[in-house]
Amino acid sequence: MKRAIVLTAALLCLLSCNGQPVKKVEGDGVKTTFQTARAWRETIDNRADAVMVYGVGGNPSDRSRRVTFEERVRSWRERGYKAHFMTGIAWGEYQDYFTGEWDGKWHLDEGQVQQNGDTIWHGHMVPYIVPSDNYLKYIKERHVKRVIDAGIDAIFMEEPEFWARAGYSESFKREWKNYYGFDWRPQHESPENTWLANKLKYELYYKALKEVFTYAKEYGKQKGMDVKCYVPTHSLVNYSQWSIVSPEASLASLDCVDGYIAQVWTGTSREPNYYNGKDKERVFETAYLEYGSMESMTAPTGRKMFFLTDPIEDRAKDWDDYKRNYQATFTAQLLYPNIADFEIMPWPERIYEGLYRVSANSRERSHIPRHYSTQMQVMVNSLNKMPLSDNKVSGSEGITVLMANSLMFQRLPTHDGYEDPQLSNFYGLALPFLKRGVPVKTAHIENLAYGALDNTEVLLMSYSNLKPLDPVAHDHLAEWVKGGGVLVYSCRDTDPFQSVMEWWNQNGNSYAAPADHLFSKMGIEAGAAAGEYKYGAGVVRIIRQDPKEYVLKPNGEKEFVEIVKSLYEGAAKAGKLQFKNTLLLERGMYDLVAVLNESVSDEPHTIKGTLIDLFDPELPVYSQKEIKPGEQGYFVNVDRVKRGQPQVLASASRESDEVVTSSSYSYIAKGPIRTSSVSRVLLKRCPKSVKLNGEEVFTASEWDKASRTYRVKFENNPDGVKVEFEW
Repeated sequence: MKRAIVLTAALLCLLSCNGQPVKKVEGDGVKTTFQTARAWRETIDNRADAVMVYGVGGNPSDRSRRVTFEERVRSWRERGYKAHFMTGIAWGEYQDYFTGEWDGKWHLDEGQVQQNGDTIWHGHMVPYIVPSDNYLKYIKERHVKRVIDAGIDAIFMEEPEFWARAGYSESFKREWKNYYGFDWRPQHESPENTWLANKLKYELYYKALKEVFTYAKEYGKQKGMDVKCYVPTHSLVNYSQWSIVSPEASLASLDCVDGYIAQVWTGTSREPNYYNGKDKERVFETAYLEYGSMESMTAPTGRKMFFLTDPIEDRAKDWDDYKRNYQATFTAQLLYPNIADFEIMPWPERIYEGLYRVSANSRERSHIPRHYSTQMQVMVNSLNKMPLSDNKVSGSEGITVLMANSLMFQRLPTHDGYEDPQLSNFYGLALPFLKRGVPVKTAHIENLAYGALDNTEVLLMSYSNLKPLDPVAHDHLAEWVKGGGVLVYSCRDTDPFQSVMEWWNQNGNSYAAPADHLFSKMGIEAGAAAGEYKYGAGVVRIIRQDPKEYVLKPNGEKEFVEIVKSLYEGAAKAGKLQFKNTLLLERGMYDLVAVLNESVSDEPHTIKGTLIDLFDPELPVYSQKEIKPGEQGYFVNVDRVKRGQPQVLASASRESDEVVTSSSYSYIAKGPIRTSSVSRVLLKRCPKSVKLNGEEVFTASEWDKASRTYRVKFENNPDGVKVEFEW
């Protein structure tokens, strides 16, 4: 007799480990951070608030210049950094575990294995891991204990990843039997087996993080320490597209998790997607949706969220490619004004010391060009001052796309010929509106009880690529519609996962598709035809197409967009749905501009004001600047800066030790060696003297009267350059 297999209750609601609602984590004084396996060096001294020292044994891809973990920590502390710890939970320099050095037994059978019998490797003798109880014991005793003994009070366990194509190892078969109570079933043989395998992968890393973090907090308490625990993780969008399974939103149910890093960068956001029948990179749009899915996933918890960007990426490209896409992802992250903490870069050693192509068609390689390192440092230093803001991104608000963790469960292998190319069933809902300048949001079905649909006018959803893991979600959806919400359900309900052994067809339920259960809550018949249905004060519009159909062919979204527009302006009474080719945000003294291509217009956007261009390493001042489609802009708008107090408005070095008198302003500027600094400094009037380390350098042409700023340039020094102005 079949029985329903469901995730544990802890995975299905936003409750803490002890059953109480999660609490907001208090601030720790860290606004900017970065990760490195290296000890401090003058070439990578980027002046963030904190450093995540990577791995007790370092980083698997970096085997040079090894010093002990404690020595690496000490080297950064001596330079004024807060030192934290990062390592992988699914992979790392754990050869002593696999080769038996730790407990006398080989454990290479605990790697993630594909159907052909091959282990999936992250590096030499570094497999992706099936996290057994013994492995978790090793992580706690050999790694976590050691870093806490070194005085580390913040632990980042990154990338809890189980590949969808894995699930064939002996270790996984043992975990299957322990979890489900029956023998392992090959996931390629049926949609149901795929579903069960991926749910187990999800559960295993949920359990892994719970155990490791619980141990860290308990051991820390024994030493009188309050140890904070964070999860750096890719977005649900990316993991789903890359066919990786990870706990994602369920981590909100753990009170032993204090925060997250949204690992979004060029490497994730350049993954191609379909729109208007074309499969290509859309880095800005993908990044915008990735950051949004991370914000919405964790917003109900009030926990700390760092947004990550990377000035380069894992794949070898050229410097112009890196620069262009860095600007796109950097702008996308700042369009979320409720997030103001950042991982400014991973692996500064590869950014500052790596060799990459000088152009797309050249074999010549070079270190980072001075113009790019200067621009990059201007950008990352601005994050130290980036404020939270109540301002909104320009455009019509209230269109939301529903997501769920089960997006990761249906990706591989495919069954019965049903394909979802490049996650098109997700992008088919989001891109038609984002490309029209609508700041689309996402909501996670796991968060519906916690106000996930607040400020939503029209909810777009489909069960073509995800399924609800708990029927209670339908209670929340039905109640939201009854109260006046507008729900657009776009799905044929014919994908092979509609009939997997789950709650909607088990234990007294006999629904052919999970949507039928939702419809029954609102008095709509099972298998309802396309059309519009009233429920309470709200409306349900059923469209019998899968969302992928809107993007896989040219102009495929036209009718869908018109339907949503009509509902937004009519049933939702949300005002006119504005279509445009821009996304704009004023955030403190910063102006952000993204001009979309493939949009309703090919016109550029002209921004006006007294503007310092932060994407230009010369920091020019403009009264207006034109941004072309497919490009972004980032500016300090001096018109919104209070003129009374001298201050550094933009700089490729970080200032400290500021001293202000009635006739002078001075500070110490620090930055990595072999990089050039440029700064725009707001002053009361044109200075009569500018000194660098006591040497006069005043040049009248560096004063800009319109902005009342002086531009100063010098070579960075980790020990500091004293900058002095007198007027």
